[in-house]
Amino acid sequence: MHLTILTGASRGLGRAVAEQLLARGHHVLALSRQAAEMPVPPGGQLTPWAVDLADTAPVAERLVHWLGSLDGSRIASATLINNAGVVSNPAPLSAGDAGELLNAIRVGLEAPLLLTAAFLRATATWSAPRKVLLVSSGLGRRAMAGSASYCAAKAGLDHLARAVALEEADKPGGARIVSLAPGVIDTDMQVQLRTADRKLFPAGEMFAGLKSGGQLDSPATAATKLLNYLDRADFGSQPVGDVRDA
Repeated sequence: MHLTILTGASRGLGRAVAEQLLARGHHVLALSRQAAEMPVPPGGQLTPWAVDLADTAPVAERLVHWLGSLDGSRIASATLINNAGVVSNPAPLSAGDAGELLNAIRVGLEAPLLLTAAFLRATATWSAPRKVLLVSSGLGRRAMAGSASYCAAKAGLDHLARAVALEEADKPGGARIVSLAPGVIDTDMQVQLRTADRKLFPAGEMFAGLKSGGQLDSPATAATKLLNYLDRADFGSQPVGDVRDA
């Protein structure tokens, strides 16, 4: 059985990734605020969890117990894809709402950190190949005014991957990890960015131009690129990557 744990699985990129994994015959544990519902083709298996990733500690504990209930000898591969992310209302940090900023960091950085720790701990004795993919962003490597919380969370994912890669490299059969920028995708997040108040977020004009210029990948196209990167024989040789460099 090929097992994939996926966050943010109910819409956008996450849903497209889930659909393609199910079509491959994977067992997908889909974590999202609302339980992910989608057709499951023959051979696939979907286990949807409705969870709040702004409060990840109990979710991580539940994941450890769930993984511990599985027979690791029957797992052909185990993968964690941390896809969920939140954009707080685009604006200068000084004008940001404290609750929105906190939620963006909790979902975008705290949740991947805790879930990655849980996944690595619970699967440490499995002989199957293990991978962790953190869905990052170009904005984690190139700062943008009005997106401080998102930039900080994504930059944190990149450095998280670098540190965990060093740790796992010292272990026999250690997991491989990559923080991957998936390109620019036409999702609800893009709508939020291109329709933001230009006085608070002038870069919204650039995002509107990407849409009008046809430069956005569909979720399905982006999901294919992401999974192709995940399938690469050299996955994890560099802990920070970009699908556009593949």
